[in-house]
Amino acid sequence: MKSMAAYDYMESLRNTNEWLGASARAMASYPVWGLVPHPMFKVMSAWGRITERSFARMVIKPDWGIRTIVGADGRDHIVRVETEVTRPFGDLIHFHVQGRAPKARRVLLVAPMSGHYATLLRSTVLSLLPDCEVYITDWHNARDIPVSAGKFDVEDYTLYLVDFMRHLGPDLNVVAVCQPAPLTLAATAYLAAADPAAQPKTLTLIGGPIDPDAAATEVTDFGRRVTMGQLEHLMIQRVGFKYAGAGRLVYPGLLQLASFISMNLDRHSRAFSDQILRAAKGEAAERDAHNRFYDEYLSVMDMTAEFYLSTVERVFKDRDIARNTFSVAGTPVDIGKITEVAVKVVEGEKDDISAPGQCLAALALCTGLPEAKKASHLEPGAGHYGIFAGKSWRDNIRPLVLDFIDQNGGGDPAEAQRRSPGKPAIRAV
Repeated sequence: MKSMAAYDYMESLRNTNEWLGASARAMASYPVWGLVPHPMFKVMSAWGRITERSFARMVIKPDWGIRTIVGADGRDHIVRVETEVTRPFGDLIHFHVQGRAPKARRVLLVAPMSGHYATLLRSTVLSLLPDCEVYITDWHNARDIPVSAGKFDVEDYTLYLVDFMRHLGPDLNVVAVCQPAPLTLAATAYLAAADPAAQPKTLTLIGGPIDPDAAATEVTDFGRRVTMGQLEHLMIQRVGFKYAGAGRLVYPGLLQLASFISMNLDRHSRAFSDQILRAAKGEAAERDAHNRFYDEYLSVMDMTAEFYLSTVERVFKDRDIARNTFSVAGTPVDIGKITEVAVKVVEGEKDDISAPGQCLAALALCTGLPEAKKASHLEPGAGHYGIFAGKSWRDNIRPLVLDFIDQNGGGDPAEAQRRSPGKPAIRAV
């Protein structure tokens, strides 16, 4: 499988399906068929439009699409995406709100590198922008990174986070969503030992596999069943000549997408067949619920082979984070060194990706942290996506996270006092 031919074959299949969709749409939309008002032509046109759009989205990076937010003054403020730090495999970006004084809460969102772009957290960013200065890790598609840029594995990922935290300074609140939770915990521990002055104020871990063995899921079972040799043989390919990363070993985004869809094939098949019928009836819209979801879901990115394989081996199989034996460039990372950073864990009751208990294991690893600086929340009825987006996040989890930040010195003391009038506001030291 580790050949350019396999990579280009998948790209050819995608391109062919996009062309078939465009051809069907164009042919079925030809005006002459108006003389033969048969519903077949409307269904064919609808199938073509949806097929063309779906397969085209797979190689397009989504735009953030965050133009303005309403400020406390009731006016719309323009949001500008600014790059704070540029690195080969990922940038640190800032959502700068023009015409607004900087917010006391400074939040670094650590986005997953698990097949989708950082824009997967668009709604999370939108919900935090009115109350926080928001920064986020914007990981790059490995297919676009030349081989000359070198490798990128879990240790490099951890060091990127360390550098980003150092750049933003100690008055920072880090929120890691899903996949990066264990490596963000490791990066915080690394700073606690190597550069205590650069530690963030708070660390919130949302639905991440700190200890995959704490509660089995289909994801953890898969990691246990297959060997590293099987994964490398079946999942790893070389980027084709079409992209700047030609020759780089990657876990292709298209292969990842096939895995995502196969996990819930019935649900996705029903969603697309229903959308075709809606489009044929003229009931579908450019930004309806189906398109909003699948425009993001179908946009996938390649991961470097070394990152994917080292994640499976060190996080899931060997459980380096869970056993507190993780190391970076030969330097042991002791999570027990975290003694000042307040840590909060958020889990979803119905999370089938990172089941309840997996993320909670982080608190037991923080042996040097006082119990008063530990917190956890289990959101009733919430699945994996719901704990960082959607109603559960907006109505329940987001306010708890902001309270946690304020009460542990990472926000505005006056705001903390307003939220909890019976308690003295904790000031940053």
